[in-house]
Amino acid sequence: MLQYIIILLDDTATSFCHYSVPHRMASKLIDLDDLKNGIRFAMIENLMIQFVYPNFELPPRYLDTINSIDHIDIKPFDENKDEESDIVVFNELPVTLPEREFPPAIFRLTSQEFFNFPRYLAKLTFQYVKKSNIVIRDIDPIQAWDLDRYNDKLKEMSDWIEQEYSNGNTPQWNILTDRMFLSKMNNCGAGDTTITLAPNGKFYICPAFYYENMDDSIGNVNAGLDIKNQYLYKLEYAPICRHCDAYQCKRCLWLNRRMTLEVNTPSREQCVASHIERNASRMLLQNIQKHGCYISETTDIKEIDYLDPFDNKEKWQTED
Repeated sequence: MLQYIIILLDDTATSFCHYSVPHRMASKLIDLDDLKNGIRFAMIENLMIQFVYPNFELPPRYLDTINSIDHIDIKPFDENKDEESDIVVFNELPVTLPEREFPPAIFRLTSQEFFNFPRYLAKLTFQYVKKSNIVIRDIDPIQAWDLDRYNDKLKEMSDWIEQEYSNGNTPQWNILTDRMFLSKMNNCGAGDTTITLAPNGKFYICPAFYYENMDDSIGNVNAGLDIKNQYLYKLEYAPICRHCDAYQCKRCLWLNRRMTLEVNTPSREQCVASHIERNASRMLLQNIQKHGCYISETTDIKEIDYLDPFDNKEKWQTED
């Protein structure tokens, strides 16, 4: 069931996930009528709107239209501006952070930037950022990743977070703390709970599908939605994911399609990375509980003997 609509306000609107906006894209604002029709569609379908902004000021008539309805603003970080946003996106590893409070932030990092994430910057995010979400933007192809090094970096970051909890602070980093609060899958929901309206007035499964192939639309603001094989975007039709307890995994359907040619089937590398995160969360939860910190109803994450859930297929196949 649809719950959200993402509206890209310009062809150069910031990415907030694994995909990147192609360098060939020139600025092109969504037509004002399409914007109004998108808002009308959201009102009729009772959808929460998430507006995604480019790195420039929008014309007043656009801002007036946007502010005519409740919404969430997703904006790129600009060190020269101190503007309000509901979610701020850092498209590279910042050298430092301004000493002011930030809303939830998305750090879109290359794998190398992630591996080089320094402790001093982590402490600044603990202090000033309400919640930090780390997204690796060169995850495709993930085969280029060093998963052992990823595991080591998560252990290092876990030590930083444990130290904060022992001092009475409660920082949140999605790849390490989200799993501690979840009792079921909490994925992106593209094509199921979320759709995207692009600047060309057409609907897409998510922004990544738009930037990869603009002909891959699922309707438009005038004719409505037309999602082929919509059930494939639902968790219950994902043969591996519906049995998985790496609840923090984004289950990126765009990456699924690029790497396995199936939107509901992730690659092995994605699964392994998510289970490395899951296991790091398990150890972090155990360690912070030693300091008397009980932060949610989740008091334990069970130990498992696999990183790829496909290796556990005999068990979950008997559950079907």
